[in-house]
Amino acid sequence: MRWQDRERSTNVEDRRRASPGPVAMGGGIGTILLLVVMYFMGADPKALLDMAMQGGQEQGSTAPGAPGEEQNDEMKQFVSVVLADTEKVWNQQFQKMGEHYVEPTLVMFSGQVRSACGMASAATGPFYCPGDQKVYIDLAFFDELKQRFKAPGDFAQAYVIAHEIGHHVQKLLGITDQVDAMRGRISEAEYNQLSVRLELQADFLAGMWAHHAEKQWHILERGDMEEALNAATAIGDDRLQKQAQGYVVPESFTHGTSAQRVRWFRKGLETGDFAQGDTFKARDL
Repeated sequence: MRWQDRERSTNVEDRRRASPGPVAMGGGIGTILLLVVMYFMGADPKALLDMAMQGGQEQGSTAPGAPGEEQNDEMKQFVSVVLADTEKVWNQQFQKMGEHYVEPTLVMFSGQVRSACGMASAATGPFYCPGDQKVYIDLAFFDELKQRFKAPGDFAQAYVIAHEIGHHVQKLLGITDQVDAMRGRISEAEYNQLSVRLELQADFLAGMWAHHAEKQWHILERGDMEEALNAATAIGDDRLQKQAQGYVVPESFTHGTSAQRVRWFRKGLETGDFAQGDTFKARDL
């Protein structure tokens, strides 16, 4: 992905040095992987943090000059460029729809973080909090994406960011609130299906961002498409459940299968048309 020497967003909040260090867990990296899997299956970040804390205790704050800090600074630049691209694209698209786009803040943290949605740990993976309209990312997740999920590449990372920004778009348009209003009014299985449609639409919006970013700034390089599609495949409910428990339970899906996530991301990338991304009316996901 072509991102070096390009405009960066100023809507980045770096809490890495202020964040508590990583949580020590008896299960080691296997426990971290399990929590990441549970997050993508729809688990509450606060509950995941509580689970992590039961297996260990907080460590001290990250000290300046810690190992990997220089690499993370480069990653901060990358994240800032991707965020700037999403701001430009969604400002344009909202203007076309006669709406006003409120730019979100992206918070980088290390170990754990407090948000309007409660406490969350690095093990929950990147998430969007509608309560404060911020995206939260521990950059160490990108190492997990590469090593544990076998989805390397900068455009795979950009896809993850763009997906969370897609949730912000949904919040601004009132889609998130409509889905949340159904909680407790329908069965758990029916609500899970709404959650799947919400997540697949966020994948579509990530693809839609990529469509317009490529059209305007030619950001894609050879292999980038494969990186994003590989990432979408890696975090499908069916694959994550298979890895975690050896079998799948379709009625518990909250994010969609690998094939569904790839399909909707690709559709957004190919069309760039918001009208094509109404997953709530689609008969075939």
